[in-house]
Amino acid sequence: MDLGLRDRVFVVTAASGGLGRATAEQLVAEGARVVLVARRADVLDETVAALGPDQATSLTADLADLDTADRACRIALDTWQRLDGALISVGGPPAGSVLGTAPEDWQAGFDGVFLAALRVAEAVVEHGTAGDLCLGWVLSSSVKAPIGGLAVSNGLRPGLAMVVKQLADELGPDGTRVVGLMPGRIETERVAHLDSLAEDPVAARSASEAAIPLRRYGQPAEFGRAAAFVLSPAASYLTGSMIAVDGGAIRAL
Repeated sequence: MDLGLRDRVFVVTAASGGLGRATAEQLVAEGARVVLVARRADVLDETVAALGPDQATSLTADLADLDTADRACRIALDTWQRLDGALISVGGPPAGSVLGTAPEDWQAGFDGVFLAALRVAEAVVEHGTAGDLCLGWVLSSSVKAPIGGLAVSNGLRPGLAMVVKQLADELGPDGTRVVGLMPGRIETERVAHLDSLAEDPVAARSASEAAIPLRRYGQPAEFGRAAAFVLSPAASYLTGSMIAVDGGAIRAL
C-alpha cells in the first residue's frame, strides 16, 4: 500500500531513540521528511546521518522550554516549506507511588508531559497546512488501566487522551485529524529501565511477557509502522481514536 507520505513533512519529538526514532525511520522509508527534536545532540546527529540530510534535520532542545515547539515548526517550513503534522512524544516521568511522589514531581510531570505535548500540538496547528494535518500523540496503555508504580504517568495519560478526543472535535471541521497511540511493552530504553527497577528484572520481564497475548515485547519498528500509517493520508478517516499497539495486553475495550 502506498501511504501517500512522499514529500510530506512531520515534526517528531523525543526522536533520539525508542518510539520517536522508530517512527521517524518509517516515515522516511515512505518518502516523508522529518524534523527530529530531542535533547541528545550526538544521537540526533547520528540519526540524521542515517536517515539522510535530504530527508531529515534536527533541533537539539528540551520540550520543557517554551519556544521549542515553535522553533521545530519553523525549521520544517524554512527547510521544506510545508508542515503536515507531528508525532508528539514526551517521554515518561519518573516511577513512584501516588503518596510517595512529592508535589514538585507532580508539577514537573504536568509541565514536562501534559503542557509540553499541548505546546507541540498548538504550534503545529498554527504553522501547518490547514485542512490536511495529523497529530499523533504517543500516550500509554495507562489510558485504559493503571500501570503499577507509575503514579504520575497514570494521572496524566488519561487526561491527555481526553484532550485528544476534544481536540479531534474542535479541529475536525477543518480537516485536521488527531489520534492517540497507546504503546504497551515495547523494547525501548524506557521499558528496560522500568524492568530494571524490579528486584528481579528477568523475572519481571517474564511476568510482563506472560500477560501479553503475543507473549513478547514489541519492537520499536512495529510501533513505528502503526504510527506512520496513522499520520498518513491512507488513514484519512481516522480521528479521535485511541489505538493500542500492545500485543493485545490491554484487557479493557
